[in-house]
Amino acid sequence: MADWIDVAAVEELPPGSHRVVYAEDVAIAVFNLEGRYYAIEDVCTHDGGSLTGGEVEGEEIVCPRHGARFSIKTGAVLAPPAYEPVTTFPVRIEGGRVQVKDNRWE
Repeated sequence: MADWIDVAAVEELPPGSHRVVYAEDVAIAVFNLEGRYYAIEDVCTHDGGSLTGGEVEGEEIVCPRHGARFSIKTGAVLAPPAYEPVTTFPVRIEGGRVQVKDNRWE
């Protein structure tokens, strides 16, 4: 069973920011979009590179290498060259801390 991973105190992850944490060898990017928290795997499904070097535009992240776009909220592909969505993860607030969990193997 996967454990919750501590990301940051709520005040350390203000709206418009993000932080990357690791669940074993999986990079997970946690975003604060207007006070709501979302988490996606920090990997472009087109080329396997990190997404968090790209621009965040509203609720989308743009891959810094080839311009693929993904929904931060749902992981859906919004523009090629990627065609597969990125994995999303549950996020919770516990004791004033933002936490994320890789629940794929439960």
